[in-house]
Parts: sequence; C-alpha cells; structure tokens
Amino acid sequence: MNTDELALALFRAERRVLEIQTKLHRWARDDPHRRFDDLFNLVADSSFLLVAWDRVRGNKGARTAGVDGQTAYYVEAEVGVEVFLDQLRAEVKDRSFHPLPTRERMIPKPGTTKRRRLGISAVRDRVVQASLKLVLEPIFEADFLPCSYGFRPKRRTHDAVAEVRHFTTRTYEWVVEGDIKACFDEISHSALLDRVRQRVGDKRVLALVKAFLKTGILGEDRVLRDTDAGTPQGSILSPLLSNVALSVLDEHIAHAPGGPGISRNERLKRRRHGLPNYRLVRYADDWCLLVSGTKDDAEHLREEIAVVLSTMGLRLSEEKTWITHIDEGLDFLGWHIQRRRKRGTDRRYVYTYPSAKALKAVTGTVKTRCRQNINLPLEALLRRLNPVLRGWTAHFRPGVSAIAFGYLRAFTWRQVIQWLRRKHPRITWKELRRRFCGNRWWPADGEVILFNPGAVRTTRYRYRGSKIPSPWPSTA
Repeated sequence: MNTDELALALFRAERRVLEIQTKLHRWARDDPHRRFDDLFNLVADSSFLLVAWDRVRGNKGARTAGVDGQTAYYVEAEVGVEVFLDQLRAEVKDRSFHPLPTRERMIPKPGTTKRRRLGISAVRDRVVQASLKLVLEPIFEADFLPCSYGFRPKRRTHDAVAEVRHFTTRTYEWVVEGDIKACFDEISHSALLDRVRQRVGDKRVLALVKAFLKTGILGEDRVLRDTDAGTPQGSILSPLLSNVALSVLDEHIAHAPGGPGISRNERLKRRRHGLPNYRLVRYADDWCLLVSGTKDDAEHLREEIAVVLSTMGLRLSEEKTWITHIDEGLDFLGWHIQRRRKRGTDRRYVYTYPSAKALKAVTGTVKTRCRQNINLPLEALLRRLNPVLRGWTAHFRPGVSAIAFGYLRAFTWRQVIQWLRRKHPRITWKELRRRFCGNRWWPADGEVILFNPGAVRTTRYRYRGSKIPSPWPSTA
C-alpha cells in the first residue's frame, strides 16, 4: 500500500470510527445502566486498528522500542504497515494475542531527586491498547462527571484551574489539596475490573483489559516482575483506566449531601445550619476539594475521602495532603492560586500566577541549554530556546503572568549573553552588540531572533464550567 492509498484508507477509517464512537456514546448516555456485550469485534476491526496505528505512529514514543526491540519506524521500513496490521488483527480475532511484558524505564521526577517508573509497551501492544481505548472511551465518557479534567478529550489544565478560581471566589475558601500515594502503582485490579464490568459485559474485552494489567514489568535490572496492582504509567490505556478507578471519588462527592447535586436553596439552608458545602476539581490523580465551611469541615472531609479511595486500594499521602485557606494560596497544576488585595483598592480577588516551581523548571531548561556546546552558532542555540519559551508563555498566558514573563525575559537574555561571552571571551560589548544584536541589545542571528517572553500579552481564560463540548456529535 503506497502513501496515497494509506492516507485515503486512514481518512475512511477515521470517519467510520467516529460514527461508531458516536453511537456508543449516545447509547451509553441514554441508558446509564446499559452493559455492552459485543465490543470485541470492534477492537479487532481493521478501521479501528488502522486509526490506532496512526495514533501510535504519531506519538513521540514511536521512536522507543519495547521488550521486542521493534519501533514504529522498524515496522514501516521492514515489516510493512499492511502486513503488520493484518497479522495483528488475525491474532486478536483468534484470541492468540498475548501482551508482552512492559519494559521499565526510571525517569527523573520533576522538581525532586526521586525517580518514577515509566512503562514502555511493545508497538503491537500499543496498537491494540489504542484500539481498545477507541472502543471504551466513548462509553465511559458518558459516565465521567464534569469535575474530572485529566486525560479527557477537549479538556485541559486551564479548565481545572479556572474552576478552582471560580468557586474560591464564591465562599469556597478552604481547600484540601490532595495527593494520592503512588496512584498508578497501587490501583486494585479487582476493584478496577469490577467498575469496568458495570459497563462492559463482553468477556473477551474484559480478558484483554485484564491481560494488559497483568503483563508484568521487565525491570532495568532485566528481572521480570509480576504486576499485582496498578496500571503501567506511560501506557496508552492507563489514563482511561485510572479515570475509571478515580471516578469513584467523583461520584461520592457528587452524591454527597453538600455536593454539587443539591440546589441553591439547599446549599443556603446547610450553611445556615453550620453544615459545609463542597466541590471537587480533579485532574487525573491531582485533585482539590473546595469547602464552603470551616477548617474542621475540611479535615473531616479529608478523612472521608481517604476511606473512599481505600476501596480502590489507594492511599492519601499524609505529607503532601494539605488543608489551606485561599488567602494563603495553593499550587495546583503548575499554577499558584491565591486571593489578594487588588492594588489601589480595598477589594480582594482570586488571582492565578505561574507557580514558583513552574518558573524554576523553565529557567532550569534555559540554563541547561545555554550551558551546552559553545562551538555551535548562535542560530542553533536560539532555535533550541525559542520553542521552550514560546510554549511556556503560551501555556501561562491566561493568568497574572506579566511579572513572571518579565523575569524569564531578563533571565534568558543574561544566559544567552553569557553563552556568547564564553564563546568569544575577548569580544567587547560594542562588537558583541554589532555582531549578535544588530547594534541593539536583543540577541539575533540573521533572521532567527530570540523569542521575547516579555512581549507576550496576558489574557483571562474563559471559564467553561459544564459547557465543554463532547468530541462526539449528538446525532450519528
């Protein structure tokens, strides 16, 4: 199959997959108790496998091999995509497909000296996982509640941060900052599969999900270890399964007496009687419980949540689960959220800033790249720095970020100038400005100019609440 034929086949496959996903989502939404009994044929469908291959091939991890040593590029060059998918489809259909162990890779945990485990599956396993996700995601998306934002289509971190800001400006002043200890490593397989069975009645699909959970991990020491709990962090299916597991927390808060399910009059009545109201905002395993009440209410709710999570085999980290007031501020998903007095007035508002940890991370990246090879031309350095600066400022643009952008601008300028001074130790300031700044002060090399973070104008992210659209049309 040549490139044009593959592109046409992919276009048709994507249309077919979208149509089937739309039907699955509509059926699941219209009947909350429906169990789907014939999903296995969709997992092995050629259209689903082709779309799954395209997603695996387009992922950065396509360059990384699993335990079998094969990458997506190897499959394209040596095996052929059509042959590979035909063989994989035949194995899945006759149920001779068995996942290979996940290859372990320990990577640094940002902001700490600790390392976390990343699981790298074989390419064939990734394709089947992606196909499985294409089938299961529209079904479970019908059940997921609006308070959940992590690893869900058309949702992003900005939505979660905007919701925290929205409610903390409306009397929800106490915040339980939750941290689940080793969430991806400790999810109970039996409890997770019980929740999957509530929607999936096809035993072949359940067996496939269980097989991926029980694949085992080949450690960096080349020792094969069994996986009795948890989902491999880094696998394609893992985010969906973790959301299925953690939705037990969403549902508990949604149906609780002071949760979002009660009316405005009931909320006012509870506050008159000294009872708390609360809202949950969750992004994967990072969550905040916003409490309209007292600190004692927040502490009681923290203990209640610990009991709920224990049903999934999960524990709260006592050292990292804090109760803070919005006036003290909290760090959530890279943002610092705090209520402060507006300059020149007596009014107080909740503001969102880039957190100190996020600023330290980007300045660390800039510093590292400016400490590397000085034998390269300035253009090469600028091309390495610009995507980092442009991406970071675009992410933190919807907030009170002007001061942080100004600091990043000054820091980056200083690092680049120091790199030039190390490269040309005897150069004068006049010569440096003439050769590398166009007789000004801002570094440039020909048409490549250092991106200026200080020139980025900030904005306010529009809170979308429950109006976030579904990725699947309401009609098939």
